[in-house]
Amino acid sequence: MKDNTSKKGYKFGPTTGSIATACALASLKTIINNEEISIVQIKTPQEKLDIFLDSCQKIKNNKAKASAHKYPYDDPDVTVNVEIITEVEILSKDSASIDYSSPLISKEDKVIIKAGCGIGKVTKKGLQIPIGEYAINPVPRKMIKENLKNLVPKDKIAIVTIYIPEGEKLAKRTMNPRIGILGGISILGTTGIARSMSTKAYKDSLLIPLNIAIGEGYKDLIFVPGNIGEKIAKKILNINPDQIIQMTNFVGFVLEEAEKRGVKKAILLGHIGKLVKLAGGIFNTKHSIADGRREIFAAHTGICGADTKTIKEVYSCKTTEEIIEILKKKNLDVIVLNSIADSIRERVKDRFDIDLNVIIVDMEGNILNSNYTKDLLKK
Repeated sequence: MKDNTSKKGYKFGPTTGSIATACALASLKTIINNEEISIVQIKTPQEKLDIFLDSCQKIKNNKAKASAHKYPYDDPDVTVNVEIITEVEILSKDSASIDYSSPLISKEDKVIIKAGCGIGKVTKKGLQIPIGEYAINPVPRKMIKENLKNLVPKDKIAIVTIYIPEGEKLAKRTMNPRIGILGGISILGTTGIARSMSTKAYKDSLLIPLNIAIGEGYKDLIFVPGNIGEKIAKKILNINPDQIIQMTNFVGFVLEEAEKRGVKKAILLGHIGKLVKLAGGIFNTKHSIADGRREIFAAHTGICGADTKTIKEVYSCKTTEEIIEILKKKNLDVIVLNSIADSIRERVKDRFDIDLNVIIVDMEGNILNSNYTKDLLKK
């Protein structure tokens, strides 16, 4: 790999798919050439990479395995430094031990990919891999096949099995359990090279739960800003967790993608400090992008009939909690929050063909507005 370092470290590294490919290629070469290999070059969709191995050994005349660790790079990736082991076995094409029942395996394949411990299994629709298959994504599968197929002896098949010993433990720190990948992590990558998380990559990750919900056939989706909103939604709504979609700051992006997928009605539930921005037409709620919370509150406080002194008090507040306390003292809290909820609906309807049921809550999960449909509330 080219040296592309900064003061913090590498800006990129090989993906889990690239490491698995390198270990597979080294194992195959060890079987064929009976040689010790410490470094191997692989082809990725973008460029060639030299991957250093931890070990590579022949187990039998027709079997070998290799291991390597995923190089650290400048990104909070839970798979950095994880050990990946790939075992390769050469068999005759007509071997009875080859199972062709998987839709991902063809009798024309010279390389068949399997998974061992630490690789998660797909249990929900909406992902790139069918239900029941192991979460080794299409690009890593293709990389392994492309790098190995020309080396496989005539009338033989290479069975490639990938293991990640710490995979099941690491999976608890990923989105995998949330999106229905159980028992381990995924073998990922679209280019073979992992780079520091970009805005596009982050947005793409937000779409996974949305695709899962659509794939599962849910019509009523619940959009929340983040973990707090999700926790409250589970507490007060009679729903399946798969219906909850976190938007983080990218509210406009997620709603646009939901509209593209045919979502017509939804619940928007969240803390007032985030949702109030939508009433001002702010669809990226990151603080450094735009704020306007006190201005929006002051405007709606005035619309709802408050006197100048109260409007000035609201405008001078530093937090939404302070604002709510002032409005409660004036008996204006519900009417103002109803006005804000109506404005959120209007703003969303102006941009997207989605009817929203808006539920505004505080940090404890108390509902602050009254103009929402109560059908999904737990009794």
